[in-house]
Amino acid sequence: MSSGPRLHDRRCLVVGGTSGIGLASARRFLEEGARVVVCGRSAQGCEAAIPPLERFGARNVHAITGDAADPDSVEYLFQRASDLLGGRIDVVFHVAGISGRRFGDGPLHECSVEGWDAVLDANARSTFLTNRAAVRRMLGQEPDEHGLRGTVLNMGSVLGWSPAPDFFGTYAYAASKGAIEAMTTAAAARYARDKIRFNLIAPALIETPMAARACGDPSILAYLADKQPMAGGPGSAEDCAEAALYLCEPASRFLTGVVLNVDGGWCVCEGRLPDARRIPTLPRPSEEP
Repeated sequence: MSSGPRLHDRRCLVVGGTSGIGLASARRFLEEGARVVVCGRSAQGCEAAIPPLERFGARNVHAITGDAADPDSVEYLFQRASDLLGGRIDVVFHVAGISGRRFGDGPLHECSVEGWDAVLDANARSTFLTNRAAVRRMLGQEPDEHGLRGTVLNMGSVLGWSPAPDFFGTYAYAASKGAIEAMTTAAAARYARDKIRFNLIAPALIETPMAARACGDPSILAYLADKQPMAGGPGSAEDCAEAALYLCEPASRFLTGVVLNVDGGWCVCEGRLPDARRIPTLPRPSEEP
């Protein structure tokens, strides 16, 4: 492996790259020598994302406005990104998604059909569309000097398999993230023979604009002190960006089908619930006859 920049001249598309984890990852990719296109849903978000990234060279970063849940928008995004990146896309990192509470997501008995549809469209459908566009394009690319036609990294969540219903009881969100894991694994299995990698990072609670409600709730912060003990609270977008960098760089070329928890201990630790929510301890049965 080269001792130079870890993504030297890699051409990267970050879908949902104008804020939070996506923006932190775009910045980290640029620091390591990549050329990057970020995509966001609003023109204002795209405009705001560019200035802090341009210090890595204006020719190395571009922004495109688009809706990742719309097939026509995704087709345009990939064609335009390919043109801006010189005809090749080495890495696609799909970060885009929503939490969905404002649309009606919640526990199963409260989750509305509208909330379900909104979350599954924004999260699972969008991942399907960008992954499909990515693999179609990468199949037509020659393997690079590392033997890779391309790398796709998706955004999961620990809530897909490690629920915390008292504070994070969003049924559609969990289902969408479970679906993304299944899609990523299925694609990794099918396209390994074509030298196209599919991996997934699964964050716990990360301090981003999308998580502002949770990160501002004292009860949740107290819960996280034990649930995410490596940080004692929410993780940072930069924590996820470092994980994304590793799974997208050529040094990890032997890895596909990986689900990497970026969770500060969430999946292996218990959080303390307020006393009112604790499960009561039942008395042990007497051993006397």
